[in-house]
Amino acid sequence: MKSIKTSPHVPTKIEVKEIGVNKIEITAYPFEAGYAITLAHPLRRLLLGSSVGFAPVALRIEGVAHEFDSVRGVVEDVSHFIVNLKTIRFKVKDDSDSVSINYSFAGPKVITGEDLVNDIVDVVTPNIHLATINEDAILNFSIIVRKGIGYVPSEDIRNAISEDYMPLDAYFTPVTNVTYETENVLVEDDPNYEKVVFNIQTDGQIEPLMAFKNALSVMHKQMAIFNSELNIEVPEVNSGEEDRPEIKLLSQTIDSLNFSARCFNCLDRSGIKYLGELVLLNEDQIKNIKNLGKKSLDEITVKLEELGYPIGKAIAEDLVALLKKKFSN
Repeated sequence: MKSIKTSPHVPTKIEVKEIGVNKIEITAYPFEAGYAITLAHPLRRLLLGSSVGFAPVALRIEGVAHEFDSVRGVVEDVSHFIVNLKTIRFKVKDDSDSVSINYSFAGPKVITGEDLVNDIVDVVTPNIHLATINEDAILNFSIIVRKGIGYVPSEDIRNAISEDYMPLDAYFTPVTNVTYETENVLVEDDPNYEKVVFNIQTDGQIEPLMAFKNALSVMHKQMAIFNSELNIEVPEVNSGEEDRPEIKLLSQTIDSLNFSARCFNCLDRSGIKYLGELVLLNEDQIKNIKNLGKKSLDEITVKLEELGYPIGKAIAEDLVALLKKKFSN
C-alpha cells in the first residue's frame, strides 16, 4: 500500500558517463511516476533548439555570380560546394559573434575542413571534404561564420549580408543527437519510481555535459517569469526530504530492528537511537562502541547488509548532510 505524501519525491542521484567521442550518458533517479518524461522531453527540445553554435551563413566565390554557377578548374559545382561547406563545423577562437574569413587555394589540391583552420577559426570536423582543385586552377573565396541557435533559412539571412555574398541555410546547433529513455526503478520495494537516461552527442564545438548544463540554465530562465511576476515561493530542494525513501528507512529506531538485548543495550547506551546514526559510522567507529562484542558486531554487520547499507558503504553527500541535520535536532 502506498503511503500518503505531502510533496513529490525529489531525485537524489545523477550519473554521468562518457560513452564515446563527444558523447555522454546522463542518468538521473528516482523520480515519481510520470515525472521523468515530463522533464526529459522539454530538456531534449532545449538541447536541440537552444544550444549555441557557429555556422557559415554566407559565401562569396571569386568569379561566381550565383549558386548554380561553376568555377573553372574545380570539380564540384557551386551548389555542391555549398552542400559540403554546410557540413563543416566551425568554432570561432575569440568571443566574436561574427567573423569574415578569406581563403585562397591553388591546385592541384583536395580541400578538407582541416585546410580552413587559421588564426580566426578552428574546424571540429577536419576530415570533411570541401572541394577538389585541378592543376593550374586557383580558388578564392570568403565565408561569414556567425554564432546562433537552431536553424535559420537562407532567405532570413539575405538582408543581413552584403549583395556580393550568397546566403546559406544555417544550422547552428552543436548538438547532433539527443535521445532519452525512462525506466522503472525499485525504491524500498516500490517499483513505481522512474529514472531517465539521456544520450547526448555534439559535433565538438561544445562538450556534451556543458550543452546539458546550458539547457538546464535556459529552462530555469524561461520559468523565472512565473517566479518573479506571480511571487511564487520557490521551496528548497530538500523540502520533501521526509518523503525520501532513504530517509524513511534510515529514520527507523534501533529498537525496531530486532537486535538482541545485548546488542541493543550497547547501541542505546552509546547514544545511537536511529538506523541512520549507525549507518554513518565506519567499521572502526562501530568496533569502538563500548562493550560491543564480536557477536554483536556480527549481528550489526548482517542486519546492515540486509537493509542495503553494509558497513563502509559510500553514501551520497547530500544524504549524509540530511541525516546529520535530522539527527542533530
